[in-house]
Amino acid sequence: MKKIIYIIPFLATVLITNVTGQVALTLTFTGNNNNVYKQLSGVKVKNLTKGVDTILNFPDTVLVLNVAGVNAERHFLHGFSVIQNYPNPVYDQTRFKISIPERDNVHITVTDILGQELIHSEKILGQGVHSFLFMPAAGGKIFLVNISWKGETRTIKVLNEGQGRIGQCILEYQGWENMVSQIKSVPALPGFWFSLGDELMLIGYTDDLESGFADTPLADKDYVFQLATNVPCPGIPTVTYEGQTYNTIQVFSQCWLKENLNVGIKINAPQSQLDNNIIEKYCLVNDPAECARYGGLYMWEELMQYTMEEGTQGICPPGWHVPSDVDWQVLEGAVDSGYGIGDPIWTMTGERGMDVGSNLKSTSGWYSGGNGIDLFGMTVISGGYYYVGGGWAGGSLFATFYTSSHTDTGTTTKPFSRGLSWMWTYTSKDYDLKVHARPVRCLLN
Repeated sequence: MKKIIYIIPFLATVLITNVTGQVALTLTFTGNNNNVYKQLSGVKVKNLTKGVDTILNFPDTVLVLNVAGVNAERHFLHGFSVIQNYPNPVYDQTRFKISIPERDNVHITVTDILGQELIHSEKILGQGVHSFLFMPAAGGKIFLVNISWKGETRTIKVLNEGQGRIGQCILEYQGWENMVSQIKSVPALPGFWFSLGDELMLIGYTDDLESGFADTPLADKDYVFQLATNVPCPGIPTVTYEGQTYNTIQVFSQCWLKENLNVGIKINAPQSQLDNNIIEKYCLVNDPAECARYGGLYMWEELMQYTMEEGTQGICPPGWHVPSDVDWQVLEGAVDSGYGIGDPIWTMTGERGMDVGSNLKSTSGWYSGGNGIDLFGMTVISGGYYYVGGGWAGGSLFATFYTSSHTDTGTTTKPFSRGLSWMWTYTSKDYDLKVHARPVRCLLN
């Protein structure tokens, strides 16, 4: 049985200490089951950016975040700027933010104090504030992070007081914050901290169900946890896009396309998919019939439409997006019977979960009877992928889906993906070179 969190009663309003220059956000929560009100027993709020959480007791659950710092007018950063990493000194990992006035190339170079280049990352970033996670390697005490945009360069100094990780430094893109940044914050409850731009995972509980999603609140917001599942998304049973019609499926608070996306002009591998204003796709073994069966296979940059913004629309229909790693974590926690939404196991790479794979896989089409039970209507099919330098792989053996999240190892950008296999009851989280081609499922904004 999945472990359902025990909600400890306490006052339903959580208030951050009142300070001068604060900006208050009020978050309210209700439950819904296919347009019918459903009372929640509690809500858990996890701050993914800062690694802390708090629990609210229902009814009348209202989370009030009084964010301390500068006046509201000053939250909008002007010009190209970099916010110093926090924490600094760093013991294992630290975060910094970049404010970009308009979309363009951004170069990030990490060097040691002697000037040796450890990481070089080039990304096309849109207007807004972008967050990055940096994990220093063992041995280094001082790292210089140089960020360049349109000929301007900003530098921050990262002090390492921990042991550092074995191997290379790692730089991970954490997400986009739509031109809003926050300088300071104070705790809501002892141990719970929040700044504007932080990504929250919100989990609603009933007596026997849980539902969740991730969001970055920038203003007052009313959240509705959807408890319905294995039904078409309420009000959106189908989506017609680029001449094809897709079914939708509601999995608690997430609305997914039920089929792999199949959009674009077919080209044959090994010809590369290019940034040419034309969506290009591969079909398994270069056979058009396989695209009709499994959907298209896309190199990561083609899938993302040449942006690095996590959660971008990419090649998905308007109003939909390429799911992030956190979006997949929510799905996995929602459908696994052993580990719930927000369980730390979903952040790990490699094999995770108990029966999440079986619950997502279709009931037919997998090799040697390795089918699933399709408990939530996602009907995940196999279909393989194209591996540059290795050719076609998977077929009826595997399904591997790209996410819009990635990590930077050295000078290489590696997107995260999810894998399901005819042999597994679980799922696998991995990252690999962006030149390989995989399918994608789109998620409603």
